[in-house]
Amino acid sequence: MDPRPTPFDLVFHELADARFPAIRDALAAAGHDPRDRDAFLLTRPAVELLRELRPEEGVGEGMDHLAAIAHHGFVHWMAGAVVLPVTLAELDLILADGNPADAEGDAPAAWYAQFPEMRIWAQVVEGDVHEPLDGLFAHALPDGTLRVLGVFGLHPDRAGFSVVEVGGPRPAALAREDGRPLFAPAMPGAEAAGLHSITGAEELLELGWRTRRLARAAAAAAM
Repeated sequence: MDPRPTPFDLVFHELADARFPAIRDALAAAGHDPRDRDAFLLTRPAVELLRELRPEEGVGEGMDHLAAIAHHGFVHWMAGAVVLPVTLAELDLILADGNPADAEGDAPAAWYAQFPEMRIWAQVVEGDVHEPLDGLFAHALPDGTLRVLGVFGLHPDRAGFSVVEVGGPRPAALAREDGRPLFAPAMPGAEAAGLHSITGAEELLELGWRTRRLARAAAAAAM
C-alpha cells in the first residue's frame, strides 16, 4: 500500500526543490535562523513563493495561514522532510492519560506526524462542521518552545484544507472544564465509533508535544 500523501507532498512536491534553496541561501546570507518567521517572509524568494501559492480569488484574512503553510513547509524541507506515520497502537499511547513527558535523545529539527485517517476531529471554525485531523507539522524554536500547525479536512476531492497554528511551551496541568479526559470525543456518536476530538488550541499544542516522543524515537532508530 502506497504511503498517504502529506500536505507537503500536495502543496510543495513541484515547488520545494525549485523555490526553497533560494530562500535558504537568502536567510543564510543575512545570518537569519530558518525558523525565524519574520525573516523568512522578508526574503524576496519567499514573497515570490507566496504570490505563486496565492489562489486567483485571493486569500483575504487567510494570508497568515498561507504564510504559516509556506514557512512550515520550508522548515520541514530544511530538516529533511521527516514524516512520522502514527499507527493505531501509537495513537492510543499518545492520547492516553498520563502520557510520558518526553523521551531521551535528540528530536529532528522538524517533523510531520500523520495520524490514522478520520480518528481525531475538531471544529476548526466555531459553529461549523467538525473536520478530521490529517496530521501536524512541528518544529522546536530556539527558546525551547514548539510551533505546531494542525492540518484538517485533507481530502482528495477537496481543493485545499484547513489549518490551525499554535505555539508555546508544553501546557502545564492541562484539563478540560467539563472534567472529561483530553482528546475525549466531542461529536454525537463519536465515542461509540472510537473517535477523538481536539477542543481547543492548547489541546492541539499538547498533541504536538506528545508527538515529539515519536520523533525522538524515530531519530534514535535511524542512527
